[in-house]
Amino acid sequence: MRILLVEDDEMIGGAIVQALKDAAYAVDWVCDADSASGALIGREHDVVLLDLNLPKRDGIDVLRSLRAEGSKAPVIILTARDSLDDRIAGLDAGADDYLVKPFEIGELLARLRAVTRRLGDHGDTKMTSGNLTLDSNTHLAVYGQTECSLTGREFALLSALMMKPGTVMSRSELERKVYAWEEQVESNAVEVVIHGIRKKLGASVIRNVRGVGWLVDKENNHVP
Repeated sequence: MRILLVEDDEMIGGAIVQALKDAAYAVDWVCDADSASGALIGREHDVVLLDLNLPKRDGIDVLRSLRAEGSKAPVIILTARDSLDDRIAGLDAGADDYLVKPFEIGELLARLRAVTRRLGDHGDTKMTSGNLTLDSNTHLAVYGQTECSLTGREFALLSALMMKPGTVMSRSELERKVYAWEEQVESNAVEVVIHGIRKKLGASVIRNVRGVGWLVDKENNHVP
């Protein structure tokens, strides 16, 4: 899953970026409202973490512009503004959640999982597609009778496919879900990650449509 963090405090931003990477999220970090608006044009990000006290332009302006353009990407406001009026203004402007600084990283990750479940229409921490189940808390995957723990990259790629079961995703789409801007991506990086997942769970867990991309089945499929 691809996250855009909009935060001008270097210490806070650095801590959040590291925590998100440790939790297997691909994260891009910008420090001002104009950069945030530019980053959001391509709609590559699944969730936005948005500070309000930004240089030159307020974060609420970024949020209103995002919603005016029709984006439905979940937005979690991260701010020191703790008054009731500020919370109401943020939610009314289109935020999905509002987290007051200082906060524990564990709470931020829990709220991210919550908006992710709503994004994928999953009622709990587990995503299920056909014979495949993936737990977002533990990174455990179960395919038929096989259960294993996934690496961060493997979890990120498999969860991206499970967000759109039955839909083919191309190499470039998967790269955008798994890797952040500053990361160097080898030409066969997606294939390497998929190979690792198949080695653990079985070759049929991810299907390839030659020349197009990869998918996980929406309905029950054959598990050897």
